[in-house]
Amino acid sequence: MWYLNMTAMGALAGMIALLMLTRRWSGNKRLLVLLFNLGFLLVFSQKLFVFYLIYTLGNYTVYRHLCLTESGRRAKFIAAVFANIAAVVILRLFGMGTLEHALFDVVITLGLIYNLLKVIDAYYFAYYVGKDGKAPLIDYFNFVLFIPTFTSGPILKFRDFLADTRQPYNVDSKVFEWAVKRIILGLFKKIVVVAIMMSVFQRVLDLPELHTHHSLFLMIWFYALIYFDFSGYSDIAIGFGRLMGYNIPENFKKPFLSPTLTQYWRNWHATMADWFRDHIFLIFARRSTSRWTAAWLSMLVMILIGLWHGFSWLYVLWGLYHGIVLAIENVTNRSTVNKKKVSRRYFYWRCFVTQAIVTIAVIVYSGSSETVLQIYRGLLNWPSF
Repeated sequence: MWYLNMTAMGALAGMIALLMLTRRWSGNKRLLVLLFNLGFLLVFSQKLFVFYLIYTLGNYTVYRHLCLTESGRRAKFIAAVFANIAAVVILRLFGMGTLEHALFDVVITLGLIYNLLKVIDAYYFAYYVGKDGKAPLIDYFNFVLFIPTFTSGPILKFRDFLADTRQPYNVDSKVFEWAVKRIILGLFKKIVVVAIMMSVFQRVLDLPELHTHHSLFLMIWFYALIYFDFSGYSDIAIGFGRLMGYNIPENFKKPFLSPTLTQYWRNWHATMADWFRDHIFLIFARRSTSRWTAAWLSMLVMILIGLWHGFSWLYVLWGLYHGIVLAIENVTNRSTVNKKKVSRRYFYWRCFVTQAIVTIAVIVYSGSSETVLQIYRGLLNWPSF
């Protein structure tokens, strides 16, 4: 979101220049990044600033207690996780207009679904690591409020962020060149490619009547559009993150060359899929390694990912659809394909099938039930010649 605002871009550039000018000060990264994160939010919205100040400080207090406490750790850990989930659900209901209150402002939901995952990851770190997982308040604030990844992915891992925090600020000419090129690539995707593709998409969608070929085109076109959109955001975040001294993980790892849906979700929005796999799938899968357990957990995870994207029946059905395909792959032991052990033709055929499976439901990302139903109806509307 910030990346389409010239003032915000100027602020990020100024912050990077300040970091470079103070590189000989060993503590420059931690303190300056904190001041920048807080100052940025304050200028953007005072309500957003106050909300995240309270939200982050409250969660840090519980996180620190969880690191140090010995009694009732599991109950406290579970309570902290579910309290955050409940709070975010309530706030999203306010944002949707389902609930109303005079004090609510939709701006406080900005970045909330991403920051929820980061807060829960820190709780997992505290629970499993214990006293050694205790981190200073300044590092916790920087982790949650890190501006380059505040409103979108990639999703940071607490342990990786802490590891980067301990390293001095070190951006040489080679890193600077690489990061700037990455930012330019992301901006080109967002400002040029996505804008043009969105115009074409809307023009076809506005036709008086959609036929099968129109709907197929719109689904494939929209799939490419959201790839450039999401990967563009990731490119910019990765570039700015590196210029600020932090290594932001890759979010898209050649997803179109995924021969199974299981492998696809390791490559598309990879940090989100990794988060759900690490914090839900692997935790419960430890009790049973059977294929059926993996199948049911895959369905649960995908439904949760759907709800994470939005509270609507479309996202639930989207999650169920992907979950069923993943479950079938697990039960039939076809969740992976090794490119080196199969023929080239078979590998690319499997990639094509996987992309077809994804394309069928990708239009749900539009977030509009009217658009989704219009395109699906068009699929059944064969043109008369």
